[in-house]
Amino acid sequence: MVTTMSSRVESLASSGILSIPKEYIRPKEELTSIGNIFEEEMKEEGPQLPTIDLKDIESEDKEVREKCREALKKAAMEWGVMHIVNHGISTELMDRVRVTGQAFFDQPVEEKEKYANDQASGKIQGYGSKLANNACGQLEWEDYFFHLAYPEDKRDLSIWPKTPTDYIPATSEYAKELRGLATKILSVLSLGLGLEEDRLEKEVGGIEELLLQMKINYYPKCPQPELALGVEAHTDVSALTFILHNMVPGLQLFYNDKWVTAKCVPNSIVMHIGDTIEILSNGKYKSILHRGLVNKERVRISWAVFCEPPKEKIILKPLSETTSEAEPPLFPPRTFSQHIEHKLFRRCQEALEKK
Repeated sequence: MVTTMSSRVESLASSGILSIPKEYIRPKEELTSIGNIFEEEMKEEGPQLPTIDLKDIESEDKEVREKCREALKKAAMEWGVMHIVNHGISTELMDRVRVTGQAFFDQPVEEKEKYANDQASGKIQGYGSKLANNACGQLEWEDYFFHLAYPEDKRDLSIWPKTPTDYIPATSEYAKELRGLATKILSVLSLGLGLEEDRLEKEVGGIEELLLQMKINYYPKCPQPELALGVEAHTDVSALTFILHNMVPGLQLFYNDKWVTAKCVPNSIVMHIGDTIEILSNGKYKSILHRGLVNKERVRISWAVFCEPPKEKIILKPLSETTSEAEPPLFPPRTFSQHIEHKLFRRCQEALEKK
């Protein structure tokens, strides 16, 4: 069954409703911690998401280079998420990605429906909205567009938006640039564990097999943002996740038992360490719990690119160099596919226990 227009969050948001349907309301335990996201972003007290300047990540000056790499390693171990600046991707290219992605969502819903996915039949790429497939039947206040962006020989351009015309060129170039950035980041993280520089990249599939999945998240204005499930609290299953956004706040991280709001840093990309790297590093690098909030005033759009290992080819487990008698393996061996299934099963079990 293809999702119908009436089930799109954008259509619901523009229908003039004053209260949101109950299936979009967050779990009770989270409702007490939801504030106005614009006020939350302005707060200066408390911990702040680190900003890592990558300008010197490949400096010829060893001392300068090591200082940059150490800062990245520290943020990956303490937070598992960071703003990265001077990452080598031009402002012009990032703007093109934002402009073309927004232009797609600015089209009438009828136009976007031409690209609708069909999750029930396994066709997950395309335009969609979350189905109530979890135990508690909750929905997220977002529509999205999802597709494989890299490697080029594995993508299906037939399901990429034809309008605007710059969508395919801009997104293709951005994905290629991100792939190069991922190699640099993985190299630093490898060295940070005392491994060979290319070890982590090999463990997540290497040049041939590491997949970059693009998901553009579109969060319409919401009449009751203090109740809405923008994005439920979760950790990313990926190796790394790179996120652009339209400078509307909404990302929150669960750090030291409190929700911390990420500020909007111009020209930055938010980078998450995902479960895959947490597993390989035996928990030395963190995959942080995070969620998305919505608001009444402005549409929020984010462009998330998930760097994922092949689903079945690789067994994910703590690398032997990261374990010892004092630090036994924290994670059992699983394929990436099995890890995803395990997380879905556990989430469903927890939801059923709360009922």
